[in-house]
Amino acid sequence: MQNGDVSDGVCSSESVNGSRDVWSCKPSDSLSADHLVVMVHGILGSSSDWKFGAEQFVKSLPDKVVVHCSERNMSRLTLDGVDVMGERLAKEVLDVIQEKPNLRKISFVAHSVGGLVARYAIGKLYRPPTEEVKDDTSGNECKQEPRGTIAGLEAMNFITVASPHLGSRGNRQVPFLFGVTAFEKAASCVIHWIFRRTGRHLFLTDDDEGKPPLLKRMLEDHDDFYFISALRLFKRRVLYANVAYDHIVGWRTSSIRRDSELPKWEESLNEKYPHIVHEEHCKACDSDQYETISTEEDGSSDKIEEELVRGLSRVSWEKVDVSFQSSKQRFAAHSVIQVKDEYMHKEGADVIQHMIDHFLT
Repeated sequence: MQNGDVSDGVCSSESVNGSRDVWSCKPSDSLSADHLVVMVHGILGSSSDWKFGAEQFVKSLPDKVVVHCSERNMSRLTLDGVDVMGERLAKEVLDVIQEKPNLRKISFVAHSVGGLVARYAIGKLYRPPTEEVKDDTSGNECKQEPRGTIAGLEAMNFITVASPHLGSRGNRQVPFLFGVTAFEKAASCVIHWIFRRTGRHLFLTDDDEGKPPLLKRMLEDHDDFYFISALRLFKRRVLYANVAYDHIVGWRTSSIRRDSELPKWEESLNEKYPHIVHEEHCKACDSDQYETISTEEDGSSDKIEEELVRGLSRVSWEKVDVSFQSSKQRFAAHSVIQVKDEYMHKEGADVIQHMIDHFLT
């Protein structure tokens, strides 16, 4: 490791593979921190997109966390597809863990498409429970079945920020198309010209070798991928979603809800988190509970979207709804919620603080 910039008590270091880790400058803190926080950027993004968030995490939890901002999928590499990016991220995480043998826990914080990439990566990194045989105090053998792990580490937080978990092809899932059906259908046909393979995955038009769309496949465990088992393994799964003015990712897809489930919200009265307007804890649901719900009754004719809602609702979620309606930067809500730029998007700082204050260490 070679030391990099130092500011406000935070160091950044360039590792041998070119990726950046951020931690407290105090030597004792960097040695004692055993919780890896992997931050993943969105489409056409870079590791610097999470610079502000990473620095806030290590300032608040200097002896607890090591924050790694992913660099294996930057810029045009984000157009290669969710699966290709997920494979790269999984390899990157393994490399970081190998360099830091004291790590015991792992969390993910991902923005936009990065949330889907992180979901793919954890499916690849999942290690199932193994049966161990140990001698007890009386000399007899006893069997233990520990929980599964993510790359050998205890899974703590899986947090996504404005991520299109239900894809982008449904009604008003990409708000800048204004909910016009003709525009949305046209986008499904041409999106691959702009965003290539990633666009196909987002609009669920991919059919690799006759397989179902990737986002649908990511609802189950199959072959060597444990998508749902890995997601279930985390102690917390959290969705931060913009209720309005996010012109890239709609409220429904980022909060994994049907139209009828979108809550009524009012302006926040919380001085510490002025942009957090609604919070709820959703328990895991058996998909059979939804057998009587029709897509037509819920205002959507997209059956695959309903399958995605049901599949992802099999695990519990904390849903945190965010509004920048009164902000001067409200039209950049997709970036403000992440504080992509420390100066332009600073109004989203309370969202980052909310993450930190509710973070399990």
